[in-house]
Amino acid sequence: QVQLRQYGGGVVQAGDSLTLSCEVSTYSFTSYALAWFRQFPEKEREFVAAITHNGGATDYADSVKGRFTISRDNTNNTVYLQMNDLKFEDTAVYYCAADYGSYYFTPFEYDYWGQGTQVTVSP
Repeated sequence: QVQLRQYGGGVVQAGDSLTLSCEVSTYSFTSYALAWFRQFPEKEREFVAAITHNGGATDYADSVKGRFTISRDNTNNTVYLQMNDLKFEDTAVYYCAADYGSYYFTPFEYDYWGQGTQVTVSP
């Protein structure tokens, strides 16, 4: 069974940086594409960033492009989301997700999820 455990999050000020990490418990980490989603109150989860199974390609939501960076460490079974120049509108619960094979832009395609972590950006 694949399990995802998230670390990081918290309260920061606008313009600050923050890194989220997500450790994936699986023997076949390099077979999984990984992604980050976020969820605003009373809204559906929305795509933030994704990375292919080998780290060869990434994709970002327009709202975070140029500020956020997704990366993975295949030796430590961990995916990261480096968030720079945070804005008030980035305040949300962030989730990491994994899917065997390809990544997707919709949350319904993912089989495995982290527990979520709150990121709060004060203006």
